[in-house]
Amino acid sequence: MRHENGIRHLKVTMALAAALTAGSSGIALAADEDVSVFDWAGYEDPGFHPDYVKKHGDSPSFSFFGDEDEAFEKLRAGFTSDLAHPCSQNVVKWRDAGLLQPLDPARIDAWEEILPGLKSMNNLMTDGEGTAWFVPFEWGNTLVTYRTDKVDEADIQSLKAFADPKFQGRVSMPDNVDDAYALAALATGHTDWTKMTDADWDAASAFLREVHKNVRLYWLDNTELSQAMAGGEVDLAWAWNETATTLMADGVPAAMKRDTDEGLSTWVCGYVHLKDAPGNTDKVYDYLNAILTPEVATYLVNDWGYGHANATGMAKIDPEVLESTGYGDLEAFVDKTLFNSPLPPETKSKLIEEFERIKAGY
Repeated sequence: MRHENGIRHLKVTMALAAALTAGSSGIALAADEDVSVFDWAGYEDPGFHPDYVKKHGDSPSFSFFGDEDEAFEKLRAGFTSDLAHPCSQNVVKWRDAGLLQPLDPARIDAWEEILPGLKSMNNLMTDGEGTAWFVPFEWGNTLVTYRTDKVDEADIQSLKAFADPKFQGRVSMPDNVDDAYALAALATGHTDWTKMTDADWDAASAFLREVHKNVRLYWLDNTELSQAMAGGEVDLAWAWNETATTLMADGVPAAMKRDTDEGLSTWVCGYVHLKDAPGNTDKVYDYLNAILTPEVATYLVNDWGYGHANATGMAKIDPEVLESTGYGDLEAFVDKTLFNSPLPPETKSKLIEEFERIKAGY
């Protein structure tokens, strides 16, 4: 069944990727136009909101973005939707730009069941005045992912392996400034990028320039990377949990490495209610309730390799499954991790500009 899910997801996302490549970045799918969701490709999967489909007969309408900076600019330019799916490092930026409206926790059934570790993250779910802006959905890592038949694990004990000449032409990096600089920050000795100085960021950029010499592909989504790794183009990648999970489900010899010397990157993503949301508010909350059920937690962990925000749902998952996916010991999970927390706007702008220069070979 997991293999079938992996193939189905691959076909859906390939179709989306083709549409996006053709220039239809605002493509909308599904029939229920009362609610629209601005999301990452792949999250239109009905397995993430079965109760919504059961109640309303179809999924909401979906449109897609490639990364959150693209989504932010599109929303500022007037694109409208009801819900959007940013991650922890961008929630404050979106809120301060006036793109969001507050959530009503009383209408979110699982609000009190959100994992305590997520609730305690500073300025994430609520602001200093207690107003709710964000409901977490999934959390996971960006970490070393590799072909076990082509890469010796001993050669990737350090994240500096991404810059090792022996991997020239065999590396893939995310085409995403947050993920790229999370790797660079860790590799240059930092697990809290909010404390990095200008000199530290310069050192991180210098590391990414060395990595660039080895890069075969800057990937935009999991399908693009999975195809490259399955086809033998890429042997070593900085990737989300989903990549190795789907590759292994499809019989490709791949693995994640969590225990590098420098650690890994941890992110939390979820949903926000957009300020000028044109749709049905009751259905908006039906959707938020649907994605937070314990049943969805099982699907998210088993088939996508991500953790779910609902503590009750996570507790119901087979401990062996949690252990195999890295979620069995949450204290170990966050050891030596860089949390993707918000950066000052001026720092983020500088990194965006610098990353474009690095990818262009400057």
